[in-house]
Amino acid sequence: MAIQSRNKVSVSFSMSSMTDIVFLLLIFFIILSTLVSPYGVKVDLPSGKVHTKDHPKIDVTIFKDLSYSLDGQMVSKSELSALLKSKKAEVDKPNLILHVDQSIPTGETVSFLSLAKENGFSIVIATEAK
Repeated sequence: MAIQSRNKVSVSFSMSSMTDIVFLLLIFFIILSTLVSPYGVKVDLPSGKVHTKDHPKIDVTIFKDLSYSLDGQMVSKSELSALLKSKKAEVDKPNLILHVDQSIPTGETVSFLSLAKENGFSIVIATEAK
């Protein structure tokens, strides 16, 4: 007399609930990533070997001793803002190339970048080729 049960238990596993959770997480992270805005100044980094001269550019250099040079002439930090405003009036599209020594503190560079952005310059940071 073998007793057999009418209710058979299925051993298979359904992945549909797991895929639903994965898609919900994917949608959540996509929506979250569009809400996050990066904090920083947009800077065009130069790359490539070809140099094109579309419009006049203004060179600013910050040296190790925190002295400034504007188009090859040494200027003080206090008169830099007035000189940048006068240079901006001379050109249509004000572009600024920034040469910064590696030992300069980041705060000094950021303060100059904010000064240039306030005056309406688009900024390119000069780098050396490796």
